[in-house]
Amino acid sequence: MSVAVFVACSLAFWASGRTALARLLVRYGMNNANAEALDAAIRLTPADAEGHYGRAELASYLDQPAAALSEMELAVSLRPRDYALWLELGMTRDQLGDTSGAFAAFNESVRLAPYYSKPRWQRGNLLFRMGRYDDAFLDLRNSAGSDPAFLAGLIDLAWGASNRDPVLTEQIVQPRNDAGRLALAFFFARHGRPANASVQFDLVKHVTDEQRRDLVQALAAAGAFAEAFAVWRKGDSTSGDEALKGAVYDGSFERSLSFEGSSFGWRPAHNVAGLSLSLDQNAPHAGGRSLRIDFNGDSDPDLPIVSQLVLVDPATKYRLSFAARTKNIVSGGPPLLVIKDAATEGASRLASSPPLAANSESWQVMNLEFQTGANTKAVVISLQRERCTGSPCPIFGTLNLDSVVLERLQ
Repeated sequence: MSVAVFVACSLAFWASGRTALARLLVRYGMNNANAEALDAAIRLTPADAEGHYGRAELASYLDQPAAALSEMELAVSLRPRDYALWLELGMTRDQLGDTSGAFAAFNESVRLAPYYSKPRWQRGNLLFRMGRYDDAFLDLRNSAGSDPAFLAGLIDLAWGASNRDPVLTEQIVQPRNDAGRLALAFFFARHGRPANASVQFDLVKHVTDEQRRDLVQALAAAGAFAEAFAVWRKGDSTSGDEALKGAVYDGSFERSLSFEGSSFGWRPAHNVAGLSLSLDQNAPHAGGRSLRIDFNGDSDPDLPIVSQLVLVDPATKYRLSFAARTKNIVSGGPPLLVIKDAATEGASRLASSPPLAANSESWQVMNLEFQTGANTKAVVISLQRERCTGSPCPIFGTLNLDSVVLERLQ
C-alpha cells in the first residue's frame, strides 16, 4: 500500500469517527436538552448540518425562535438538498411571522420532495391563511391523498371553510377513494348530517364489518336511528324481511350470538364476572333454541345482560311479549325486562316487567304495554336486574328467555 493511499484511508477513518461521535452528541443533546453536547458536536464537525439542526430544535424548545431561525438557516446552507430541513426552516419562519420567507422555504421543500405529504400539507395550511384557497386545498388534497392521516384535518378545515355545508365540504375534499369516503361518512355522522353520511358510505366499494359497525354506532350515538338501521340492515345479508322497523330482530334467538354486534340485533354482555350467556336447545318455548343466562356471583344490576335497539314510531302504543323460564334464582336484585327511550336511556323507564319469579316449572309468557314519547324514534329493550338495597348484589341461578315480540297497538 502506498503512503498516499494509507494517509487517505487514515483520514477517512478519522473523519468518519469524528462524524459518528458528533452524531451521538447531537442525539444526546436533543434527547436531554443539553446545549453543551450540541456545541461539542459542532466543534467536532462544523460543516455538518446535524449539529446546527439540533441547536435549532433546542432553541425552539426553549422558546427562542430567533436563535432557532439562525441555526436552521445555517443547517440549510450546509445541506441544501434536504427537504426536511427546508420544511423546518419554513415552519420556523412562519412562527416568526415571515410569511413570504416561510412560503419560499415550503416551495423548496415541495420541489425537493414533490411526492411527500408533509411539505404540501404545511404549504397548503400557509396558503389557506394567505387567502389563496384554491391553491391551498389543492396542496391539502394531494397531501391527504398520499397520507390518510391528514384526511381528518382536511375535512375539518373544509367544514369550517364551507360554513358547515356538507355538499360544499365534499366538493372541497373531493374524496378519491374508499378512505376519503369513509372519513367523510364518519365526520358527517358525528356532526349531525346523517343523510350525507349514508350517501358517502354507500359509495364505498369495500367495507369491512368493523367499519360498518363503527358507523352504525356513530349514527346511533348521534340519534340518527333510522340511518343507523339502514346501514346495519344492508350489512346483514341474512336478515331478510326479519329486520323491520317496529320489530324485534331474532326474538326467538335462532341466530348465533355476536359479542361484537352493533346497535341493532341482540347485544349480549361480554366478559362479565358471574354471568354466562349461551344458546340452549333444551325445550325452547318456540323454534330450535332459547337464550340461557347462568348467574353465579356479583354483577352490576344496571348492566344490561342482553339488549336490543328497535325503531319505533313516536306517540304510539306498543305491546312487548316474552317467554321466561327460571330455576333457582336467588338474589335481592332479580332479573326483569326494561324498555327505555333510546335517546334518553339514562332517563326513567317507559315500561318494565315485574321481577321474574325464582322458579317456574314451565315457560311463563308475560306482556307489558307502553306508550312512546312525542319525539321517540327508537327504544332499547333490555334484560337487566333490579337494584339491591345494599352492595354487593350477587345473584345465582338460571334464566331462559325466548319469543320476544313487539307489536304495535295503534
